[in-house]
Amino acid sequence: MKQSEKDPITLDRKFLDALVTREFESLEKILADDFTLIDLSGAVVTKEALLGNLRSGELHFEAIHPDDVKLRVYDGTALVTGRTSMRGTHKRTPFAFNSRYTHTYINKFGHWQMAAAQGTPIAG
Repeated sequence: MKQSEKDPITLDRKFLDALVTREFESLEKILADDFTLIDLSGAVVTKEALLGNLRSGELHFEAIHPDDVKLRVYDGTALVTGRTSMRGTHKRTPFAFNSRYTHTYINKFGHWQMAAAQGTPIAG
């Protein structure tokens, strides 16, 4: 088993990096099939929709910088919380946001996968 599959913090960093580098194979493995994201606008985004927006170029991350990352683990569930500063484009319009986030990971057959994510915009 790879270290990233044993350690939710390492996997979480791999997820953020994969968003920027557009590593779709990694994203497919990291995100559970029933993954949902509550994005910074409050919209519910499925795995299929997120990956579709990234693949089409509608959503493009130039940088995501995590900070203040913390981990809590409970019987097969891990919560990763932290702050990010991120920039990129959405529908060709540049954006720059700071957020607090919660990523929920589940352990299935010894492998961690992200089942849910939620981001809240914050001031710098």
